[in-house]
Amino acid sequence: MLVSELDFFLPPELIAQTPAEPRDHSRLMIVRRDGEPLAHHHFYELPELLRPDDLLIFNDTRVIRARLRGCKSTGAKVEALLLREVEANLWEALLRPSARLKTGSEIEFSSPDGRLKCKAKPEIRTGAGWLLRFESADNIRSLLPQLGEVPLPPYIRQTPRDEAQYQTIYARSESGDNPLDSAAAPTAGLHFTPQLMANLRTRGVQFGFVTLAVGLGTFRPIQSETLEEHQMHAEEFEIAQTVAEAIAKQRERGARVIAVGTTAARVLESVGDENGLVKAQSGVTQ
Repeated sequence: MLVSELDFFLPPELIAQTPAEPRDHSRLMIVRRDGEPLAHHHFYELPELLRPDDLLIFNDTRVIRARLRGCKSTGAKVEALLLREVEANLWEALLRPSARLKTGSEIEFSSPDGRLKCKAKPEIRTGAGWLLRFESADNIRSLLPQLGEVPLPPYIRQTPRDEAQYQTIYARSESGDNPLDSAAAPTAGLHFTPQLMANLRTRGVQFGFVTLAVGLGTFRPIQSETLEEHQMHAEEFEIAQTVAEAIAKQRERGARVIAVGTTAARVLESVGDENGLVKAQSGVTQ
């Protein structure tokens, strides 16, 4: 398929800058495979649209404050988006502008209030990004809540009044030495509210949670002429034994397994066999 076949005009005024309040009052379009006409609903109607024995698979990754703002010794501004922690104080990152950066050049990043500063040096180019080494006695991960900003998509120009608006309500808590955090939200899950989750459970809908660290694959533009030529950037994931077993039971009784968004779908596609069964594992997507 040619990438040009997917081009369409989206008027800027139709791009929402703030989420619906409450979240589940966003609009929901139903596209049926049997060719029936499109149907328009609201997200809070989801319990009536699903079957009682459906299994929803969510991506419970947490978005971290991965956008850093700094400058070079010349005073030129540099913006970094941290994508993946390779080891303590070494991150795969997108740097902008990137063309004039040199290996070993020093960048000083500052917190939004200017009170916290940290220096870093680009070490190696990695295709679309860099390996960025931080010069800090502390693990830079622990400083991100004060040093960084929420990495909003480029089409969102209005800073949210509450960072929780760009976090799913079921995002896993921060834990471990190298948790699978993300540089962007699994946006399909942003519409769920505690009340909607409770209504789904009352209806009999089951939940399963996988984790996929949303990274470069979300930000890297398609530069090939066809979709088949585009190389997706690998992303780390985890799927637990309990989730794999729940999926197996669904398949055995012919019930549905529904991925909530493309990131959850990517995990299942990476670990599923020809029969749709998955194994508990951690690794990188195909």
